[in-house]
Amino acid sequence: MKHLHVKKGDTVIVLNGDDKGVKGEVIAASPDEGKVLVKGANIIHKHVKPRRQGEAGGIVDAEGAIYASKVALFCPKCEKGVRTRTEVADGKKVRVCTKCGYKFD
Repeated sequence: MKHLHVKKGDTVIVLNGDDKGVKGEVIAASPDEGKVLVKGANIIHKHVKPRRQGEAGGIVDAEGAIYASKVALFCPKCEKGVRTRTEVADGKKVRVCTKCGYKFD
């Protein structure tokens, strides 16, 4: 089983590419592919065909997948993308900001 440093619901910041600096929430994570969908980042134009009679087709904007290595977890205390370490607190694994010690989760 593969592992990602971010998960659904996390706030992340895009590190490079056309959407560098975009901050958004992780909509979905795909550990097998090593990719994530970030709200408002990597917008693609999807050509949708009408499925039922009377339904409208057209071009729809949707989020495209980004490699998880291209995003960093956003720390609200540091106000920037940070790396994390894992600590055990109350018998649970918790992600902790390496810079300031802010506990995620």
